[in-house]
Parts: sequence; C-alpha cells; structure tokens
Amino acid sequence: MHYLFNLRPGPTVGLVFVALFTAWLCLAPQTEIYARNDVGRTEIRGRVTDEAGTPLVGVTIVERGTPNGTATHSDGRFSIRVTTGGILDFSYLGYAARSVEPGTRTELEVVLKEDVKAIAEVIVTALGLERNYADLTYAADKIKGTELSAVKSPNMILALAGKSAGVQVNASSSGAGASAKVSMRGIRSVASDNQPLYVVDGMPMLNSSPEQSYSAIGGIADAGNRDGGDGISNLNAEDIESVSILKGAPAAALYGSQAANGVILITTKRGSSEKQQVTFTSNLTFQRPFCLPEFQNRYGVSGGVESWGARGGVTAYDNAGEFFRTGVTAVNSVSVSTGSELIQSYFSYANTAERGIVGTNRLMRHNFNLRTTSDILRKRVKLDGNVSFMRQTVNDKPVPGGFYMNPLVGLYRFPRGVDITPYRENFEVYDADRKLYVQDWIAPSDDFEQNPYWVVNRIRSKSLRNRIMASLSADWRVTGWLHIKARANVDHFSDKVRQKFWASTAPALAGANGRYVESSFAETLFNGEVLALFDKRLSDDWKFSATLGTGLNDRTVNSLRIDSKTASLYYPNIFNVANIVMNSSAYVDEQIDARRQTQSLFATASFKYAESLNLEVTGRNDWASTLAYTDHENSGFFYYSVGASWVIGKLFKLPEWVSMGKVRLTWSRVGNDIPMFITNPKAHISAGGGVNAADAAPGTNLKPEMTNAFEAGVEWRFFGDRLNVNATYYKTNTHNQFFKLPALSGEAYAFRYENAGNIENEGVEIALSAYPVYGKQVTWYSAVNFSHNRNRVVRLHDELREYVYGPSSFSSSYAMKLVEGGSIGDIYGRAFERDEQGRIVYETEGDYAGLPRTVGDGNTVKVGNANPRFSLSWSNTVSYKGVSLALLVDCRYGGRLLSQTMADMDSYGVTKATADARDRGYVTLEGRRIEDVRGFYKLVGGRAGVTEYYMYDATNIRLRELSLSYALPKQLVRRTRVFSAVSVSLVARNLFFIYNASPFDPDLVLSTGNDNQGIDVYGMPTVRSVGFNIKLEF
Repeated sequence: MHYLFNLRPGPTVGLVFVALFTAWLCLAPQTEIYARNDVGRTEIRGRVTDEAGTPLVGVTIVERGTPNGTATHSDGRFSIRVTTGGILDFSYLGYAARSVEPGTRTELEVVLKEDVKAIAEVIVTALGLERNYADLTYAADKIKGTELSAVKSPNMILALAGKSAGVQVNASSSGAGASAKVSMRGIRSVASDNQPLYVVDGMPMLNSSPEQSYSAIGGIADAGNRDGGDGISNLNAEDIESVSILKGAPAAALYGSQAANGVILITTKRGSSEKQQVTFTSNLTFQRPFCLPEFQNRYGVSGGVESWGARGGVTAYDNAGEFFRTGVTAVNSVSVSTGSELIQSYFSYANTAERGIVGTNRLMRHNFNLRTTSDILRKRVKLDGNVSFMRQTVNDKPVPGGFYMNPLVGLYRFPRGVDITPYRENFEVYDADRKLYVQDWIAPSDDFEQNPYWVVNRIRSKSLRNRIMASLSADWRVTGWLHIKARANVDHFSDKVRQKFWASTAPALAGANGRYVESSFAETLFNGEVLALFDKRLSDDWKFSATLGTGLNDRTVNSLRIDSKTASLYYPNIFNVANIVMNSSAYVDEQIDARRQTQSLFATASFKYAESLNLEVTGRNDWASTLAYTDHENSGFFYYSVGASWVIGKLFKLPEWVSMGKVRLTWSRVGNDIPMFITNPKAHISAGGGVNAADAAPGTNLKPEMTNAFEAGVEWRFFGDRLNVNATYYKTNTHNQFFKLPALSGEAYAFRYENAGNIENEGVEIALSAYPVYGKQVTWYSAVNFSHNRNRVVRLHDELREYVYGPSSFSSSYAMKLVEGGSIGDIYGRAFERDEQGRIVYETEGDYAGLPRTVGDGNTVKVGNANPRFSLSWSNTVSYKGVSLALLVDCRYGGRLLSQTMADMDSYGVTKATADARDRGYVTLEGRRIEDVRGFYKLVGGRAGVTEYYMYDATNIRLRELSLSYALPKQLVRRTRVFSAVSVSLVARNLFFIYNASPFDPDLVLSTGNDNQGIDVYGMPTVRSVGFNIKLEF
C-alpha cells in the first residue's frame, strides 16, 4: 500500500497577490473611462453583422491613430466616443477588415465580409486563445473536425495519422478499445511516455492509461499483457469543431511541465443563436484481419506438436483464418444546436458499438455532451459551461501481444495438416476426478501455449469506465482592450476490471482452482486559471498584446489490485475476492489518494509592428509537489520562450504571383515533471502482511527534465494561395534525464535516483498544399507532408556505459538500451559472429558443424532501431458538384522491426519460409548455403533465438483512408420539408499495403509506453475496414 508523501504547495500567497492585482487591473481601467475628457468627442453607436445579417460578437473597433477602442457585444452592438473627423477600423478573425468614417452620423450599420483565407488562418493556440496564423512564431497545424470524422475510428485520435508533418500515430494491437500512441518530433524522455498534453476548450484533460504491456512475456504479476485504454479515445469525434497541433516545445512553453511533448488543442462545437439545427450521423464499418503470417501446407506434424514431419499428404486447413471473425463497428450520433440572443446550447449523444475480430471481444460506449454559452451583466460577461459524461464497457479485450494468456501462440504454432476443429468444439473436457471441466489441448498446457479457444472462452475479462468532464469559464470584457477570464474544470474517470481464469489455465501462472483478478483505478483532475488579457493598439503601426495568469493543477489517483495469482481459489471457478487464498503467493497493491499538484504563474507578451514584424515572449514558473523535499520546492522552475516572425509582404512589395512570405524563429526552455514518490519514498505492505521497504534513497537533489528547443521556419504562398509551402527546422536537447542507478558503496539503499544525460532530436518538416484545379464545379486539393527526425543520445551518466529501459526477461531475445551515440529505440539482442571483414563465422565441428556461430548472449549487440528515417503522406480531395472523392496515402521509410512471432513460428516449422527451405534443401544466409534446415531454424528461431535474423525493414506504403461521398442537391432535399441536407459516403481505412517489407503492420505497437517499440510478439493482426456513412441535417 502506497502512502502519499507530504504535499508541499508553492507560494500560495503569491497566487493570492496576483489575483488581487488582477482585480485591481479590472477596476482601474473603468475609472479611466469615466474620468477622461469628452470635449470634441461624439458618441457613435451601431451594430456589426455578417453578410447574412448575423450579429458578430467580439469585433474589435479602434479609432485610428489612438488607443481608443471597444468591441461588440453578443448582439453585435457597440458604443464608442470618437474624436470629430475620426476613422473607425473594424477587424474580426475570419473576416476582411473594414474602415468607416462616421462623419456626422451617430448610428452605424457595418457589414463585414467573410474572408475564406482569413478563416483558414484562424487557429486556437496555447491557453485556448484564437490567433491569426500569420502572427505565430512557431509551427502549428489546424485540422478540421470533419477530417477526423470522415473515416471514423473508435479511437478518434487515430484519424490524425498522416495529416500533420512530424506527428506519428500508432495503435495498440489489442482489438476493440485499443489505445493510441502519439509522438511529436521524436522521443525526448526515458522516464515519461512522451505523449502530448490534450487540452479541450482551453482546459487540460486526463489521458492516463491504468495499464500497458509490460514485456514480451506477460503483464502485471504474469496475468498477460493488458491495454488499459487511454483518455483521448473517450471523446466523440462528432463533437469536435477543430484540432490545433502545437508540435514543438516553443509552442507549448506556456503549459510548463505539463507539455514538454507538445500539445493537441481540441475545440468542441457550440450552439448557435441564428440557426437551430438537428444533425444525425450513422457510420457502419466491417473489419477483416489481413497481413497474417504465411503458413506452409507441405510438411506435416512431428513430435506431436511441431511441423517438421514428412512432406506430402498434408491437408491445407485454414485454422488461423477461421479463428478470426468479421468485426463490426457502428457509431450513431445525434446533436441539437439551438439558442437565442442571450443563450445558446449544443447537446449531443453518441453510441459506439464494436465487435472485435476475436472471440467475444466487444465494446459499448455512450457519450453525452451539453455545452451552453450565455451573456449576462448587459452582455459584458460571457459564460461558457460544458458537461460531458461517458460510459464504456469492454468485454474480453485480447492481449496486445506477449506469450502469456495469448490465443495466437497456440493457434499459430498448431501443427500443419491437423484440423483444429475438435479443439474448437471441445476446448474443455470433463475431469471425473476433479468433477469439473478442464482444458483440452494437443500439447500439455504450460505457461505459454494453451488452446486458443480455451483462452477466448475461459479467460474472460470485463472492464467498465465511467467518466465525467465539466468546465465553466467566465469572460469579462472590462474595456475594449482588457479581458478578465476565469475558468475551471474537473475531469474524473474510474475503471473497474475483473479477470477470470478458469481452473486448468496455465498451471505455472494460475492456481489449481483458477485465478481471479479484481482491480480498480480512479483519477481526478482539477484545473483552475485566472487570466488577464490585454490587446491594445498603441499607434497606427504598433500593437501590444499580453496575457498574465495564475493556475492550479491538482491530480489524485486511487487504485487497487487484488490478484489470487498462484495462491489459487478455495473453490474452483468461483470468482470473487472472498474466495481468494490470501497468502504471500497472492498479489495485492493499493494506492490511496496519491496526489500531485502544480501551482503556476505565467505570462506572455507580443509586440507587432505594421502587421508584419512580431516579437513574442512567454514565461511560466511551476511549483510542483513532486519536488517536495528537494532544494527546489520553494523556488520551483522557470520555463520560457522567445520568438519572432516577419511577414515580408507587409513591409516590402512582393511580385503579384507571391501571396505571402514569412520567416519565423523561436527559442524555448520547457520542463518535464519527475515521477511521484521518489523524493521521499515509503515502504508498502504486501499480501499476507509482508513489508516491502523502499529500495531507493530519497531523491532530494532531483530536478525536472529540461528541454532546450530551437525552431526556424519559412512559409510561402503563391498564385493567390493556390500553392503553399511551409518548412521547419528544429533541434531539441533534453537534459536532466531521470535514471535509477545502483547505490554507491556503503549506502543503506540498493538504488539511487539521478538527473543526467542529454537526448537530442533534430529534424525537418515540410508541408506542401495546392489547388491544381479550383473552379465553380470542379475542385482538386492536394497536400503533401514530409518529416525527418534524427534522435541521438548525446550523453548518459558518467557511471553508465549503457542503460536498459525496456524488458530484459528470462526468455526474451531483445532489450531496449541507451548507449552514448545511439538512439532511443535501439534494439539489442543476439547476432551472428563475424570476422574482421564482416563475414559470418561458422562452426566447423561437432553437432553444430556448418551452422553459424552467434554472439550477444544477454542481448549485447545492437541489431536495429524502430524509428523511421522519414515519413511522407499525400492526401487528395476532388470535388465535382455534390460528389467528393478523398484519399490518403502515407509512407514510412526506414527503421528496423523485430518479429518474435516469426522467430517462434520458424522454430516450430509452421511457416512458408521453412517449407521453401526444405524444398530447396538448404537455407541461404548471406550467400552461403546451409543444408541443415531444421538445425538452422532451431538455432536462430524461438524465444531466445538470433535477434538479428528476425529484424525486418519497417518501410511501408499504404492507402490509409478512402472516402467517396455524395451530397444530395439542396433543391431536392428542401422538397422533403424535413431535411436541410443529406449526404452519404462509402469509406475505407487501411484498405491495402502498396508496399510492406515486414510480416506484420508496423503501425501496431505492443505498448504505448517507451519500451517494446518496434517489437511484434504474437500481436493481434491489423484490420481492413470498409463501410458507409449517412449524415442527415434537419
């Protein structure tokens, strides 16, 4: 049982002072307004609308050449006192600016025209603030919500794959309810999972995963690997208006230690006061597994369990193909958008039902969402509240890989030429002596291999997640140039998981009467912020914007895991906690109110000259409770960024065919918090009353990881924005890596914690987009994203020659290690022994004569790295009248992947490669023939074989997304007097590989953590999805 160390917050008094100072700022401008001299001024009132007559809220109105300004209220109205002869400048994001000279008029009706180019350039940035893309000093991408929902995935974030340069998206190979791994610009940290921070409508959200794969063998307490799910998959894609991706540390500096790995900002839909609309969408897709191993059907059974028998007379049973079923996913959503002048609401409900491709794997998810905005206090204060609830049930989620409790181990090893049907129909037989049913299998059940139909029918699980997210913000427009914004959110989710292992399951891993696991995990996030936002025009050319704020982020975790493990159950197949034999062989772990808190002060300021030159600085100081008991608990840590951008065409005239040119530079320093419970670790109590003392000394000298980042970029647009080029160079160095090292001689503890090391990521991102055809009836949009990242371990700790951060279990033929000069993602294992010329050395005598020699016992030889050399994607959308065809092709070039699946299957003789070699009479290894085919595969294959031989090129090209949609003509739809719009689509995801050099899908990962990357160990196969969408608007 873990206990929380003392929570020592930062200087709360300082936060109170900032709040009081902010309140004073709120009042001071009011005093100035009422005290100023009105001589020679005329009060101008008016209303600002768009071309359809819809009032525009928040339009900035400035008297030219003065700091005098205001903004429109929710009804589009405004009032401002103007000097006689003054000119008013109206500006609003997404609309063309306009100037009006009132003259003798005191009432104005101003209409702003929508600017398509300007709309595309409005992007949500740090702290949830909308900005013009041209003003940014760093790289950022904006993706519309429709791009995520066009070809749906149950985990909506997987739809980001291929849509932003430098963003790599992978899925866990765990069937329905799989988690996503998202990384931006390489892997920076050994201690963290390197996932980005997710922010919804300006407020951070939880993206924790209670459990991920532990090793190539099995999971926690050898119960089999389990994907505990992630947080981002709980959102409904239909609720999303847009997604902004802040890829680099400079863009995320305002979030401090929360966002060292980048930020994904999600903006959700809201109600409308002008248009009441009901929208219904329905999506149905079918999934079939593909990219299965290639089996042989020429050589039969040997030794009862292997396939090294004689050639011929082998019936070609498709045992693997028949094991998988067609998966089905149905997503239905309905939303209602309504409102009046003072209050607007958006409500939605979505239901996701997914049937996996294995056994009884199913997912059922319900999403409810309500967002309401309103204006109060004479429309000077805008309130925005959002409440969402999600309930999800996942039954019998398969393991994402590994040998324990995995049906694919027994399925793929099953002897060729033998029909598995008897073991499917009779996976259990009655044991008269025990008076219960036990597992029936071709081989004695051990810890690895079991009857695959026993696994899916008698190793059962059910996980239940309830989640509620609530937020409230108040935006007070004090003057035309000052806003005060206060906001807070609560995000809470709770998981309950039950796993049942019937008697006779893997005797080495479960008790004679079965095994029962009951676990729960709950996490609560509270986040609160107060911000003062300044936006003032100092003169015709100079504009000043700033934000000053304070925030608090508080997270609490409670968890409990009770596992009978090998202690067994009192009575067979009775699954509850009371039936567990609670001795030292059982497993119990509990966390009670494990809490971490961060208090922050932050500020940003920008100076813009002539709408061309922009200088921006940000600063943030974090006081984190995880730094309690260190020298830094009172001072905290300061993070900052400095950036500049220059829009060239605003100061110098460019050729007519050049629409825009921009140069930007940014430097930043951002941190990454240290893990909990290490500055003052405690002992905990284990099952049976044992006490496990802390094995590491208190880390009282620890500091957060620090990332220094430099970024430079250029953006050019040509031919009226028909052709756009965006190129970025970046370099990051992450220092103070977190290591757990052996203790120094004479210390009371076995280990100690240290900050050390420097991991560098350097790369280039290029985004090209074009409209080759842009007409009234035909439009063709094409975009290419390219990214290259080089990861390098510049330095480790002085005492470290290497650092193992991944699994190194007893029967694993690989290890993940850091070595100076290497990279994160380097895979080490066994390899062939080579002479000075690099040629393989062979045995010359004995039983292994003619077979290659091997080196690297203990996984000491580097055999590859999973990271690609570059990634490339190409998307195209062609529209003709109401028909639209969209496709996305992406490519991953380079990298090496390890398939322990193929190594193990080869040792059993079930693969096509082993049969081809037997037919030839030899194996060819780097030009040399080896005639002892079985001996060769027994040497190189298996769980502890020659890693080098089973490394595969990760290069692949795939058709990732395809959609063909048709929108019915509006005139036809209106005749129904029911619908306002109707569209239908045929959709496909992962339709086929154009090229794939590996025997499995390189996109699938064993774990979303740092380790086990690029490793395939009997993972679930990738699936091809085909289906249709229907969208109805009322």
